[in-house]
Amino acid sequence: MLAGLFLYLDSTMRLSTILPKLAQWGRVALITGGTFLLAGCKLNFWQMDGHQTTMQTAGPVAEAQLQVFYITCWVTLIIFVLVGAVLAYATVKFKARNTADEHAEPPEQSHGNPLIELSLIGLSVLALVFITVPTLKAIWYTYDVPEEQKATAYEVTATGNQWWFKFDYPSEQVDGIGMLSTANELVIPAGRPVRVNLRTSDVIHSFWVPKLAGKVDMIPNRGNHLWLQADEPGYFWGQCAEYCGESHAVMRFRVIALNKEDFAAWVAHEQSPARTVAVDGSASSEIPKVKFASFRRNEYGYTAKWDAHADVSPLDNWKQQQFPVKDENPQLIAQGRRVFQEKTCIICHTVTGHEGIGTNGPNLTHMGSRTTIAGGLLENNADQLARWLTHPDVVKPGNKMYFGINGMAGYVKPSGQDWESNITLSDDDVSALVAYLQSLK
Repeated sequence: MLAGLFLYLDSTMRLSTILPKLAQWGRVALITGGTFLLAGCKLNFWQMDGHQTTMQTAGPVAEAQLQVFYITCWVTLIIFVLVGAVLAYATVKFKARNTADEHAEPPEQSHGNPLIELSLIGLSVLALVFITVPTLKAIWYTYDVPEEQKATAYEVTATGNQWWFKFDYPSEQVDGIGMLSTANELVIPAGRPVRVNLRTSDVIHSFWVPKLAGKVDMIPNRGNHLWLQADEPGYFWGQCAEYCGESHAVMRFRVIALNKEDFAAWVAHEQSPARTVAVDGSASSEIPKVKFASFRRNEYGYTAKWDAHADVSPLDNWKQQQFPVKDENPQLIAQGRRVFQEKTCIICHTVTGHEGIGTNGPNLTHMGSRTTIAGGLLENNADQLARWLTHPDVVKPGNKMYFGINGMAGYVKPSGQDWESNITLSDDDVSALVAYLQSLK
């Protein structure tokens, strides 16, 4: 088809005449399309409001890092405009306009213009200085809590595991247990610097809360740290930012910043034993049949209620999560507690005041009050919890609840060159476990 088109054009007009025009039209189309594309990118750039955008900051560390990014963008934009302008000028000014120009002798060649070359070198160095100075200042500022604020800084230890985060509070103790420990949701005081000690129990992970602070690696056998601060109470998304295995992409966590009073109340509640639901002897002993929703393999694990533009803010939804589920069934909860023991969940998990001494998995003492499960991947509701309990290998490939850890079997155990079932859960078991775990407020 193209050959036919060129033959037709060649029979009606010279290709040497039309091809330059086509090239000119192409340049116009490219410039016009690029302008609209850049305009669209600019619009999306300034309106980025996703859960993990770095364009909207909520603390001084993230703000300092964003300013370095802006400075770099402006410097490189100026360089781009200058170089592009010179290129455009040279293209238009010195292009061949006729056949004589095309076959003209090239001008006398020289080694160059020393003034221009030295000027370009000087401008390049100046551009680097404009980027380097604020970058170094930001590095010094974000490295650790400023000296004048260290006295008021709050300390937390974050430990990366495949594939979830453990958070310890050294200054908060639980009677007879030790330091306060929770998982996947880091609760901090708002308006106060927080120093996060970064550790890992296995491979390299990276701790990143985009709206509060840039990423810092958790490295085996090496202590690391960062600091962050939430200027106002809020609910923030975090992510492991270093490839760490099969489920790296779904290793997430949340940071919840509370005002002084709410944070003190949260600490006091976390220091208490797990909630126990009394079984009323007069209540019906019949265990209800529960039908949970089904999900596609890679279906999202959270609903629109966690979007920034939802009718109820994510922070308010988190606060609502602290209250017991309505119409909970004491008999079903008691059955779930028995299943939790019988299915050996207590080997890897701890429920302070109930059962379990395990540390290989997240502490579940107040699991029902968290807004996420499965390492920050799924919303903590009955359907998603049933999804996690039923198909942990599908939701989070390679997880140690399914395959076991440190020689202990999980849902499956090795059998020669294959795997065989080790823990099986019936529909009734899943219903009971969901009721029990959701009661742990």
